[in-house]
Amino acid sequence: MNLSFYIAKRYLFSKKRTNLINIISAISVAGMAIGTMGLIIGLSCFNGFDSLIKSLFSSFDPDLKITLAEGKSFDANDQAFNEIRKMKDVLFFSEVIEDNALLRYESRQVLATIKGVSDDYSKMTGLDTMIVDGQFKLKEGKEQFAVIGQGVAYYLSLGVKLLNPINIYVPQKGRSSSLSMEGSFNQGHIYPSGIFSVQQEIDSKYIIVPIAFAREIFEMPEKVNSVELKLKKGAKVKVVQDAIAIQLGNRFVVKTRYQQHDYLYKTMQGEKYAVYLILILILIIASFNIIGSLTMLIIDKKEDIGILQSMGADKPLIRNIFLFEGWSVSILGAVIGTVAGLAICQAQIAFGFVKLQGGGGSFIIDAYPMTIIPLDILLIFCSVVLIGFVAAWFPVKHISEKFLADEVH
Repeated sequence: MNLSFYIAKRYLFSKKRTNLINIISAISVAGMAIGTMGLIIGLSCFNGFDSLIKSLFSSFDPDLKITLAEGKSFDANDQAFNEIRKMKDVLFFSEVIEDNALLRYESRQVLATIKGVSDDYSKMTGLDTMIVDGQFKLKEGKEQFAVIGQGVAYYLSLGVKLLNPINIYVPQKGRSSSLSMEGSFNQGHIYPSGIFSVQQEIDSKYIIVPIAFAREIFEMPEKVNSVELKLKKGAKVKVVQDAIAIQLGNRFVVKTRYQQHDYLYKTMQGEKYAVYLILILILIIASFNIIGSLTMLIIDKKEDIGILQSMGADKPLIRNIFLFEGWSVSILGAVIGTVAGLAICQAQIAFGFVKLQGGGGSFIIDAYPMTIIPLDILLIFCSVVLIGFVAAWFPVKHISEKFLADEVH
């Protein structure tokens, strides 16, 4: 065993002549452990919310979405799109018509986005698993139905069991304004079959209807606003995205599920890194205890330093003793904090004992979500060990040098 490490280990666990040094050393270990535990719990909670939001959006957003770089509508029946339909990694190809409309139910009105989709839309997404009232049904025989966001349903004060339909008004193309709604607007009515809840931004905006209904009311018999694709399991999204982008050229934009909400995901990542840096700053402050305990330990072991030098110990060996001592404090704290943090995260995942408050049962989940990412744990552990090393190096470098010089003289 390395002599410096052996002596440092003895110093770490042995009783010092001044009991205060033992107390400060214990406080140093506790501070590093609590800081490490806080980092693991904090980042795991952020990862949990990140995973939750991604899973919610994956219930509504396709794997890939194709839109025009400039313009609003296009023909999805040309040769380029026919080739995309035949790609081996494309499982579902859905044409989508999406535009704003005025909804009216009895005396209440709201502006919403009508999204016309194909019959197999539920196979492309998991929206049918997000139904909170009624069922996901767009057609039954010749009858057409709408699936409505929970926010839209709230604004209109409607439910799926009510008998009256939703009236939809869309400005007619190429018509000048008129005081009469009948003369200036296309009108349609449709009954709700279900209400979904994904995320507030989506719930308060969208109403899903059959694409035939959307074609009629928006006067788009052939063109579409976008094409949504679901890929086969195991397909590499980036590879397929690049292949489609080359196939279509610069006229179209192909976005992945995460690029469709790029700002939201970047904001979440920024918040996660901000929390990491704040907790690291707290750890740096906690590491000052290591500086204090090592300084006092060097003073306490001044006689031992003299004995070691008389026995032939050189300066690097003596410095390494105290460097290993300080480093051991940070490593011990990191190990304890990591084990405790992982245990708390696993307990929260299994039992959900820390509940979300103030939601009145309206949250999708009732407890804080946790997702443990091994790379984050490794980053936290290395950060704590590095902070401990720097905190130990300062007193060893500057203070022990004075005592070593004194002993030589």
